[in-house]
Formats: sequence, C-alpha cells, structure tokens
Amino acid sequence: MPLIAILAGDGIGPEVTAQARRVLDALGLDFSYQEALVGGVAYHQLGHPLPPATLELAKRSDAILFGAVGDPSCDGLERSLRPEQAILGLRKELGLFANLRPATLFKGLEDASALRPEVASAIDLVIVRETNGDVYFGDKGIRTTAAGRREGYDIMSYDEDEVTRIARVGFETARTRQRRLCSIDKANVLETSQLWRDVVIALSADYPDVELTHMYVDNAAMQLVRNPGQFDVIVTGNLFGDILSDQASMCAGSIGMLPSATLNGSGQGLYEPIHGSAPDIAGQGKANPCAAILSAAMMLRHSLGMPEAADRIEAAVAAAILGGARTPDLGGTLSTAAMGDAVLAQIG
Repeated sequence: MPLIAILAGDGIGPEVTAQARRVLDALGLDFSYQEALVGGVAYHQLGHPLPPATLELAKRSDAILFGAVGDPSCDGLERSLRPEQAILGLRKELGLFANLRPATLFKGLEDASALRPEVASAIDLVIVRETNGDVYFGDKGIRTTAAGRREGYDIMSYDEDEVTRIARVGFETARTRQRRLCSIDKANVLETSQLWRDVVIALSADYPDVELTHMYVDNAAMQLVRNPGQFDVIVTGNLFGDILSDQASMCAGSIGMLPSATLNGSGQGLYEPIHGSAPDIAGQGKANPCAAILSAAMMLRHSLGMPEAADRIEAAVAAAILGGARTPDLGGTLSTAAMGDAVLAQIG
C-alpha cells in the first residue's frame, strides 16, 4: 500500500490539501496517509521548519502531498529557520531536482486570463525547472567591502552533470507531447548559461526526434504573453523557472489552478500547488483547491503509477470548471470546500 506523506504546512495549505485528500479518497484506492508539521507551524511548535521526524517521514514515503509554507511572523528569523527553508531542505535531502509545472487554460476560463481569450486559449505547455542548484543553493551571504559597505552575494552555478540530468527530463517530457523543447537561458551575458546551452545542444544528439530551440529568458517572458501557444516544453534553471512558471500561471487564468511535481531520480516526488501560503486569505475558505487537487493527480501519474486515476481527477476538475464552478480568484463565490464538492460531483 503506497504511503503518502501529507505536509499541509502554513496559511491556506491545510485548507487546499484537505480537499485534495477528499478527492483521492473518492477514487476508492488503497493509500496509507501520515501527516507531519512543516514550515512556520513546525517552527512555532517544534523549533525548526523541517523537523527530523518530518524529514524521516518524507524519506520513507512513496510520495509527498505538500500544501504551502510561508508565515509573516517568521520574517525576522535568521534565514535557516524561515519556513521557506523547509522546501529547500526537502529538495536537497531527497534529491528532488526536476520540477514539472504544466500550464493549461481550462475551457471556460478564457475570460479569467490576463491575455486576450484567443491568445490564452492556446496555452498548453510544461515548464521543466531545475530545483537543486542555481542561486538558491549556491554560496550566499553578506560581506563588507574594502570601502566598508555591506554587499550581498548569491552565486549562480551549474555543473555539466546537473544540466544533463534536467535537460534529459526536458527531452523525455517533450517526447510524450509534441516533441518540441525550448531551452531558456541568458547565454549572452552569463557563463553559467553558456555552459547550460552547450550541454543541452550536445545532449540533443540523443534525441533527434525532438526539435530543440533556444531563447533568452527576457525574450521568453515577453513571448509567454505575446504568443504562449508557441511553447510545448520549456526547460530552464531554478531562478528563471521560478519566475516564468508564475508568469505562466496568470496567463492560464489563476495561480490557484496550477499544480506541480518535483521528482528525484528514483521517481519519488513532492507534489504541491504553486500558489504559496496566501496568509491574507488563510482560514477564510476562499482559496482555490484545484491546484492542490491537480497536484494529487500528478502524484498518481508520476510516482504511484496510476495514470487512469490521474485522468479521472483531471477530467473532474475540467468538468467542474466548464460547469461554472468558480472560487473568488476566478471571479466566483464558491468556498474552498464547495469547490471541492464540485470536483467530487464529477468523479467518474
């Protein structure tokens, strides 16, 4: 029986994760669940955002269903104790290097996108983001210059093996779709990006059936709003992927609709909505649970080997949206639980 670790976290994390679990339970499949604290709530109760017991559970689980971390009351803590360090710690300790973020405009949400409906309706892409390197994990700190001024620094770096393994995920993902891969970098000014581009080009010889293109990140940001339909699969580094995937979410209607999966080499994954903890609406029943529910679908597909069950969840969300179910972020009035009810009503 697969063990699913439930790490609901902070803010709206527990609210949306609860709805995802309701949908999983409705499938009639056998799962074992175990919950643990993570993020700000873990710091307040146990003194650390990623307590040893939580990390131990994550390591022995088959998959992790994650809510969100982030608590304004922790903003004054030293960086190693802030809630966001929990997700970075999980990525490092479990070797979670490949983040998959699909962005698709569900039928019925054309008017919710920031783009014109005819442009937005063409969005159907996956961003493959490297999540175990770049400036997030490089040397960083505050130092004093010779002139006595404070200077912050964050080192961006990738070695060729790190680029190869994430690029391979990008190529393999493209093979399951339209066989088009766009590698995003800033090779005109960054040596890290030049290495990235060189390695991706070399690896492309193993994938002659995949069309490879390259684009600078600033142009990619513009093209995502100008003509997002041109993209099939995007592969990029940690920093650029973080920014572009959030941008893609608003092109697709709402950040509350986008799920994600972060995988290691053995297929274990952490599955989370990309919207964060949203403390301004936490506890009010306003959060859109669809991204968490769709993250559960990705969990079934990528870590638990249950693609048919994943299809059922995704079809139920699409039917609920097409039928007019809307939370406030989509211009509607449904509560978090009511949106969960709408999806449950469509489970076939």
